[in-house]
Amino acid sequence: MTSSNKILLVIAGPTAVGKTDLCINLAKKFNTAIISSDSRQFFREMNAGTAKPDRDSLEKAPHYFIGNKSIHEPYDVRAFEEEALCLLTELFAEKELLILTGGSGLYIDAVVEGLDEMPEIHPEIREQLNSDFKAQGLSLLQERLKKLDPEYYQTVDRNNPQRLIRALEVCLGTGRTFSSFRQKRRKTRPFRTLKIALNRERAELYDRIDSRMEDMIRNGLFEEAERLFPFRQLNALQTVGYKEIFGYLEGTYDKNEAIRLLKRNSRRYAKRQLTWFRRDSDYVWFHPEEWNQILKWISDQRGR
Repeated sequence: MTSSNKILLVIAGPTAVGKTDLCINLAKKFNTAIISSDSRQFFREMNAGTAKPDRDSLEKAPHYFIGNKSIHEPYDVRAFEEEALCLLTELFAEKELLILTGGSGLYIDAVVEGLDEMPEIHPEIREQLNSDFKAQGLSLLQERLKKLDPEYYQTVDRNNPQRLIRALEVCLGTGRTFSSFRQKRRKTRPFRTLKIALNRERAELYDRIDSRMEDMIRNGLFEEAERLFPFRQLNALQTVGYKEIFGYLEGTYDKNEAIRLLKRNSRRYAKRQLTWFRRDSDYVWFHPEEWNQILKWISDQRGR
């Protein structure tokens, strides 16, 4: 496998922008497979709240890393990097082009560029941060990170306490910002990477996000969250789409407020996703319905 003739086509973008349909069409066009890098779609117990491709979509093209893990299994971005690279080696033996897609920028970067090496931190720091989180809530972690590392605060999923705690423990354990360790030293990969990012006008995107939330609710999101409620402290469930309903189930607010928060936090999540992808100048931006322009760009890049 050489870098000149094997291509990993990345299709990134915010939630609800239209990645799934485009990727299926591209997979059919190029007779290839789709590798998901969506950190919320890995888990088989999380369906209604993660916008996994439905059965019809999964039958239209081979998909990987969809519902392949349990929320009860420890799993992180480093494990994903290792598994994804092994899978790519296997698939590239038969395919010239493969598609990597998702809205989790960190997971895409892990495959394409590799992860920075982070310092070992004394476990007592993490234990104290977890204790503070349980006692005082998410807002405490957010405010601390905003003060200690405002750069990372702008891009991190601020509703994910594990991400916040990881950054804070590095800040507190080293006296340096978490951002300072993220040096983006690219690792050599045995394939070329082409990066496409998708976006829509903000009003259109936000309408799609609201509609998706309403569809999720009709398709059993509240019922699924109730089944998962006993496991709400697991890392996999510290995410938009479940945390808002857990608050409702705990009696913190009513169902209407939970729905309002679902929509608001999903829009905020999309905004952070866009911020992440815009920092990478390798991405070429398209509207997801610009089919001919996307195909032409891919063809032009492959010819180089």
